[in-house]
Amino acid sequence: MSSPQQQDPPRDDFDGFVALLRERGPNLPKRLRQVADYALANPDDMALSTAAQVAQQAGVQASTLVRFAQALDYSGFSELQQLFRSRLRQQFPDYRERLEALREKRVAGPNMAQGLLDGFVEASRSSLSRLQSTVRYDDIDQAADLLAKAETIILVGARRMFPVVSYLAYVFGKLGIRAVLIDNVASLGPEQAAIARKGDVVVALSCAPYTPATIAIAADAHRKGIPVIAVTDGALSPLAQNCLLWIAVEEADYGAFRSMTATFALAMTLAVGAAEKARSDA
Repeated sequence: MSSPQQQDPPRDDFDGFVALLRERGPNLPKRLRQVADYALANPDDMALSTAAQVAQQAGVQASTLVRFAQALDYSGFSELQQLFRSRLRQQFPDYRERLEALREKRVAGPNMAQGLLDGFVEASRSSLSRLQSTVRYDDIDQAADLLAKAETIILVGARRMFPVVSYLAYVFGKLGIRAVLIDNVASLGPEQAAIARKGDVVVALSCAPYTPATIAIAADAHRKGIPVIAVTDGALSPLAQNCLLWIAVEEADYGAFRSMTATFALAMTLAVGAAEKARSDA
């Protein structure tokens, strides 16, 4: 009697890989779980770094990477790395590829301005509609409560999220709410964020491809028992694993250029909601 055929591990489905990892993760040895945590928090590094570099950053031996891959039914680290590289190619084409995608949508020519604007406006509408239909309003209410009661709000976000946290720093200041923006100048973000104390709240924003510094700062605050409110793109985000509360925002894109409309709308909601609750409490 033949045994059931073993199912192949995911090779192009990163979400499937994360689901597999979360299923088997609790049963992995300590060192393999250490690699798993690093892989979820640093998927870009898993795709682009050498095995020696990944092992050094994860704090393990290179042979541990092979054992980790084989524990998930991959032949070795090289095969597992192809999954991360496939994710990077599929989700985040470079800007030449993005421009080519726009050309395929026939936005060039005398009506280029209209085609571009219509496309980006429609992506913004789609993002806002998705936010309204998927967000948990109780989570927004809870987040506003935490922010209203915070002694200091620590704002963390980089790359495309930096304009959002910069806006939050501006509007919190206008509303009379104490907030500190972590700008990570000279890569001093972790040191800047170390000011967070009991009574403070950390607001961390990151969407794929996740910024390692943001993930690390949020995880450190979470370990210290400081409430972390995460704005990210879903339950698979490493930010969602290191916070008290997370709110999902999935932005639509046009020609692979993602909208930021829904993220800014949520940021405005949190800021004004916190101010209103603080005023009511006063």
